[in-house]
Amino acid sequence: MYGQAHHPNSLQFTPPSLGNPCCRSSHQRPLTTLNTSLPSVVSPKNSPIQDAKKLLLEVKDLTAVIAESKQQILKGVNLAIYEGEVHAIMGKNGSGKSTLAKVLVGHRDYEVTGGTAVFKGEYLLDMEPEERSLAGLFMSFQSPIAIPGVNNIDFPNMAYNAQRRKLGQPELRPIEFYAYIFPKLELVKMKADFLNRNVNEGFSGGERRWNEILQLAVPGADLAILDEIDSGLDVDALRNVAEAVNGLLTPKISLLMITHYERLLNFVRPTFIHVMENGKIVKTVDISIAKLLEDEGYQAISAS
Repeated sequence: MYGQAHHPNSLQFTPPSLGNPCCRSSHQRPLTTLNTSLPSVVSPKNSPIQDAKKLLLEVKDLTAVIAESKQQILKGVNLAIYEGEVHAIMGKNGSGKSTLAKVLVGHRDYEVTGGTAVFKGEYLLDMEPEERSLAGLFMSFQSPIAIPGVNNIDFPNMAYNAQRRKLGQPELRPIEFYAYIFPKLELVKMKADFLNRNVNEGFSGGERRWNEILQLAVPGADLAILDEIDSGLDVDALRNVAEAVNGLLTPKISLLMITHYERLLNFVRPTFIHVMENGKIVKTVDISIAKLLEDEGYQAISAS
């Protein structure tokens, strides 16, 4: 899960008691009532079906800069995700897709300068990264790093027991956790000896993707953010990873995928596709436009 990061793409777990510097914020959150209108885009809230759903994440006018250089990346992002929905963000390199994901999980490389983000009714930007994780927010990074000396049984065991402590439940002993994790291995089609290997050490690109999905499957999440999980995968590997992701989805679990390519969306079908440009979501559409974007580029938006 997401804890203290020593690498821009690290995915590490730290128990909440240890504390952790989160994505820095230089603004005071407003005391006004929030709403979910999305100016300048087609708003998902227009659907009467969604009115009966629970609003899971609401991002309003979110702005952020790179902490060190103060270069502005996010320039007023608006986004609403309801439970059970699958959202995809597409856009050119440098449009702010991955930055948005990292800001949501509290990455220390970015500083929030304005706007709000509310997750399950709580102000997300006020939370430490590990608090966001324990609240049900998960992120799979585009380039997950290796963690030498920590194997694939201990790592998810620590994360899962942290979640159980938060819920006031007893921790699982190692033998109990083995019984818990084996069905998850079957879901993601991993062999049992995979658990004896150190996290991502010597892993192929495909194996790292499988490991990310396993880390999602073990504790579960209310909202999973997957940053370019299709990167470096051939079509068969992508199909298998997508099958595992689909197997985790329920009417209560939501997904936010970041991708450049239509092929991922052929396997994991999104409810909405958001097109990001110059630090903003400029258009929200359905799956029908994905092939147009891939074939003709993002300039096709203005003509569609």
